[in-house]
Order: sequence, then C-alpha cells, then structure tokens
Amino acid sequence: MATLADIGVSATINILSALAFLIAFALLRIQPINDRIYFPKWYITGGRTNPRTSGNFVGKFVNLNFKTYLTFLNWMPQALRMSETEIINHAGLDSAVFLRIYTLGLKMFVPMTIVALLVLIPVNVSSGALFFLRRELVVSDIDKLSISNVPPKSLRFFFHIGLEYLFTIWICFLLYKEYDNVALMRLHFLASQRRRVEQFTVVVRNVPHMSGHSVSDSVDSFFQTNHPDHYIGHQAVYNANKFAKFVRKRDRLQNWLDYYRLKFQKHPHMRPTIKTGCLGLWGTRVDAIEYYEHHIKALDKKMTSERQKIIKDPKSILPVAFLSFNSRWGASVCAQTVQSKNPTLWLTDWAPEPRDIYWRNLAIPFVSLTVRKFIITLLVFALVFFYMIPIAFVQSLANLDGLEKVAPFLRPVIELKFIKSFLQGFLPGLALKIFLYILPSVLMIMSKIEGYIALSTLERKTAAKYYYFMLVNVFLGSIITGTAFEQLHAFLHQSPTQIPRTIGVSIPMKATFFMTYIMLDGWAGIAGEILRLKPLVIYHLKNMFLVKTERDREKAMDPGSVDYPETLPSLQLYFLLGIVYAVMTPILLPFIVIFFAFAYLVYRHQIINVYNQQYESAAAFWPQVHSRIIASLLISQLLLFGLLSTKKAVKSTPLLIILPILTFAFHKYCQSRFEPAFRKYPLEEAMAKDLLEKTTEPDLNIKAYLADSYLHPILRSFEEIEEELVELEKVEVRVDKNQTHHVASPILSESSSPSPSPPHHIHQHQHSTHEYYYNPHSPHYNYQYQDQP
Repeated sequence: MATLADIGVSATINILSALAFLIAFALLRIQPINDRIYFPKWYITGGRTNPRTSGNFVGKFVNLNFKTYLTFLNWMPQALRMSETEIINHAGLDSAVFLRIYTLGLKMFVPMTIVALLVLIPVNVSSGALFFLRRELVVSDIDKLSISNVPPKSLRFFFHIGLEYLFTIWICFLLYKEYDNVALMRLHFLASQRRRVEQFTVVVRNVPHMSGHSVSDSVDSFFQTNHPDHYIGHQAVYNANKFAKFVRKRDRLQNWLDYYRLKFQKHPHMRPTIKTGCLGLWGTRVDAIEYYEHHIKALDKKMTSERQKIIKDPKSILPVAFLSFNSRWGASVCAQTVQSKNPTLWLTDWAPEPRDIYWRNLAIPFVSLTVRKFIITLLVFALVFFYMIPIAFVQSLANLDGLEKVAPFLRPVIELKFIKSFLQGFLPGLALKIFLYILPSVLMIMSKIEGYIALSTLERKTAAKYYYFMLVNVFLGSIITGTAFEQLHAFLHQSPTQIPRTIGVSIPMKATFFMTYIMLDGWAGIAGEILRLKPLVIYHLKNMFLVKTERDREKAMDPGSVDYPETLPSLQLYFLLGIVYAVMTPILLPFIVIFFAFAYLVYRHQIINVYNQQYESAAAFWPQVHSRIIASLLISQLLLFGLLSTKKAVKSTPLLIILPILTFAFHKYCQSRFEPAFRKYPLEEAMAKDLLEKTTEPDLNIKAYLADSYLHPILRSFEEIEEELVELEKVEVRVDKNQTHHVASPILSESSSPSPSPPHHIHQHQHSTHEYYYNPHSPHYNYQYQDQP
C-alpha cells in the first residue's frame, strides 16, 4: 500500500516529467525545422506554405529571433483564443464536441471536489476506525481520509448518502443539459452543412441473387419499383484485392521515378543511374529514369488486364451497392425503412461519407457477419480475462507491504527506502500503461474482422471494447487483485463472517494506486501527447533518408487525429474514478480535476494546430459517452451500497436502494428524448433543406453532382483519363542537341483514383540547350487504395 511518501515520489517524478515535456515542446515548436510537426493543420488548410524563417541559411533551421524565446509559453493563451464556432469551422463538429467532454468533466468535478473536501474529509478523519483494525491489515495515512475510517453502525454515513444523492442530481442535471446542447449542435450542423454526397446516398447490403440477372440489374429493378420518384441510380462495388496490390506497387515505382526526374532536373548534364540488384547494392547499372519508366509501363499492362478481368467477371461484383437519390427526403425514407418482407435482404442504411468508408470490409459476405461478431465476442471475453495475469502482477508491485507477508525473502530489497517508494509510487502505473499500450491496436483488428464498413463505426466499436476492458481489468481487476494480496494473511486468520467487512474496507484503499496511475497517464502522458516526440523523430528520419519529393514531405508530416478508440475509454475511466471515489475517498478528486483542466488545454492546442480528422461523424459518439457516465453513476451507487452493508449501517443503507432505479429511469428518458437525433435524420429537416435548395438552385443537376462520388477506386470516367493522356503526351526531356528521351510514363487509363487532386500544371525549366518538362501533380500521386478490398 502506497504511503504519503510514495505518492510524493510519484508526484515529483510525474510533475518533473510533465514540465520537461512542456518546456521541450515550447522550445521545439518555434524552430523552423519543426514547423510541419507542430503546425501541420495549417499546412493542410493552406494557412501556411513555408516555415517562418529569418532569411539566412541558419535561420531556415533554428529560430534566431530571441524575443520569441521570452514568450515561448504563449501557446497556452493562444489555444484558448479560438471560439467553439471557429473550431467547428476549422476542425469539424467531432473535434468541438470531443473538447466538450473535458469541459463537462470540469463542470462536474470542480464543485464536487470543493463540497467533498469540505464535508467528507473532516467526517472521515475524525472517525478513527482504522486505528482499531487488526495490524495484519495494510493501511496508510491516505486511507484514514476515506470512508474506511468511519466505524460500523455510525450515523456519519448519512453524510455520505446525502452527498451521493446530491452528486447524482448534479451529474444528471449536467448530463441532460449537455445531451440537449450536443443534439442541437448536431442538428444545426447537419442543417447548415453545405451539400454533401452522403446526404443523397444510401448503402444497400445483402442484395439477393436472382437467376439470370446481374447484381446491378437486380438493384435497379428493385429500387425503381419501390422508390420510383427518387431513385436515380447506383454505383457497384467490386472485389479487387489483387488490383490493389498492383496499385500500391505502382505508387512506389512512380515515387522513385519522380525522384530521379527531379534529380536529373537539378543536374541536367548527368543522367541518374541505379544498380538492378538487391537494394541497389549490386547488379547491372542502368539509366534510372528509363528503368522505372519500363517497369511502370509493364505494370500498367498488368493493371489494365486485371481491371478488364474484374469488370467482365460478374463474380467480381459484390452484393453491395451505393444508391443515389434526387433528394435528401428520398434518401432518408430509403435509409430508415425496411425494404423487404424478408428482413435479412435489401438492408439499407445511410452511406458513410466517401473518406469514411473502409472498402475492404465491403467484400465480406453478409451471412458471415453474425458468425464473425460471435467469435470476436468470445475472443474479447478471453482477452479480458487473460490480461488479469499482468494486472495481478502490476498490483503485486503496488502492494509490496502485503507481498512481504506472502514472500518474506524479498524483504531486503523491498525495504530500501527509495526503491520502495519508487516501486509503490511510480512503477505500478508505468507497468499498467505498458501492458495497455498495444491493446487498442489489437481491438481495432478485432473490430475490422467483425465487418463494419465505416472507419467511424470501427473506432466506436473499438472504443466500446476498450472501455469494457478498462472497466473489468483496470478498475474492478485492480480492486479485486489488490484486495487478495493485501488481505491474504488476514483472510487466513479470521472467521468467515469477517471477510465481507474486510473487502468493504479495502475498496476505498485502492485510491492510492489510482492516484499514481492518474499522475502518470493523465499528467505526464498528456504532456507527452503535446510534445509529439515519436512523430518528430520519424519526420526527421524520413526527411533525411526517404523524402524525395514535396509529396513525400507532406506524407512524412503525418498530423494524426484524435485517437478515439483509446482516448474516449480513458476519459470514461477518469469519469468512473471520480464518480466512484467522490464519496469513498474524496482526496482523489483534485487529481481528476487537474487532469481534465490540463488535457483540455493540450487537446485544444492539438485540434487547432495539429490534428487532421479522417472523417466527420457529427458527434455520433456522444450517446456512448452519456451512457458510460450513467454506468459510472450506477457502479458508484452499487459499490457504496455494498460497502455500507458491510458497515452494518442498517438505518442508512436502505436509503440507497431507490437511487439506482431513479438513475436508470433518467437514462431511459434521455435515450428516448435525444438519441433519435443521433440515429435518424428527421424527414422534416430533409424536406426543408430540399425545398430551400430547389428555391436557391433551381437548375441544379443532382445526378451529375452525385456521379462517381462513390465510384469504386478501380473505376474512373474514360473522358477524364483521355484528357490526362493528352496532357501527359507533352511531357518531354531533351538531353542534348542530338538525343531526345521521351519520359511520359504510360498510365493505366481506366484505373486512377477518383479522389480530388491538385490542378495539373506543367513546370518548365531551361538550362541553356537543355529543357526539362514534367508534371509533378500527375494522377499517379492520388491513388488511395490502401483500404480497398
């Protein structure tokens, strides 16, 4: 059991680490060489094009304006300057609502902290029950500030029950107001949003096979019959796994070709060469530009053949399609109704926005989805309990006093003062953090296997799995495992009737472990987030060894995004700890408040300057946030009820029975009142927006607007490709007066990605008798196949 001295060691280490990270960040962010690491969002939005430098060579890398070093902490007020409306316009509604979770935590826990410290700490300290417990029980000075210090049958428990009611009412009030605000923000965001293709698009899955009809014919026939006034067409989905490999390979080859063309541009008197052997270390030396042109041309032929094979083979078309409608109202009716008397066929739902689609999972047969989800559920269940083993080991570190009684041979090492403080105050939280490091990636793989077709859904499902893991292992597992170690000796030497009382006393004692975990993860960990040490190192390594073109530099920038699968469950754990321990051990609440305040500041800065979200779900994750805070309330009420039952508080304990019932009723009301806004799109809103659009844009050709919006990545209109071919035929390099090399690399005319690309420009460079023309914004730059089937 960690003592005040152990907590002090942990606080010192974590506070110093956090300060070191913040100072390093404040100094690194003002260096021009790091500008793309700490301000990538502004490069993406066009707010910046080049680092701010002083003009000379050294100034391109190091900030020589010494006045900026005196104001290096000005990032803090700058992070608070942008309003919520500006954040929505700058980063999206998801980011703005994500920040509201932190403000909700502050609104919730700051008043609770003040009341709990003023009321409960004096009540607990003056009770003195732990002074009379048997010496075999492991306690610390911090435990004497908790409810464990109140003797059985005491009337002081009415203070705890009263504050439990008060805190529940306060939390429910805040949750109701916040749910109402977020729901209104979502509806306003959707109503004020400019026209988007997903507003007119529905995805249909499990299209039935009809003898003598292709999938496309079946889709057209069914929806022209059942939605004759609004259905205008569909876009098929192809299974193109092999083609995707060709595209990724071609992208790598094109990157090398661009690199050697740029190299030749800088040194036109010397053609670049490479060796054809392994890694370019041996083999025949050949002209690099011609080598890559030849390989790209050969690969283009394979890609053309594979594409034609996919298009001509009916088996390549999946029983999935993206349906286009001429109005939002028509799309809403189709997406939100049952299409067939057989409810397992013609399953429709709103299509994710194009950048949110996880193409690979569209190839999964619908009939296998239920089996996949069942198997993954079993695997998650097994994983949760498998992780009990390392959690138990972590708790053995957190409870060295109890471990000494079980393994006395470790006593000489454990009794060293600094080592003991370090092991109990800092190492347990660090060890737990390490064990949890790879878990979100493993859970994301499991979610992908389940077959969800949207990245946003994948992240929400992964966050749900991670939350259950944190609840069972980090919270309940830490309490149960810690109890077993701490009370083992006492269990073996007392009557069975005393065991429930011992467990009840030990639950609030685990607050010391959670304090060390909050300081590590919530203080030092958040400071490490703003430092971005890993992206910083990777960017400079890539810049030194791998970056060959401006496109490579943009890729190396890697702004990242809010990691919802890991961040949301961690946030919900902090809500759980704060709500559970507010009445049991209120001394933990200041640690929670510091976390929410510090994390709000850091994530506000990151969202404004760094993160570039992959998708926009319009705050679709809020119902899960609300539900898990309600779950934290219920857990805290049940734990307090169990604890008081061991304290023989027969007069006060029955007062808690009705509280979980009222809390659950409140949750059901909020679900029925607000959740439809996150699940369905109101027909009233859809019709209003359609009528407004018809009034303001009477000549809008919605069919042309939706054309190719959800076109599979292996397809593209022939007209656009022909235009690119005409443009690329202009590409030419003149080496000297007597020799001409044609370097216009052939492209696969039908296979370029439909993702938007920069305007095509032809850059001309003249060097006496040497001229070099190339197109750096070729369609080859825009293949986006990494997630396609």
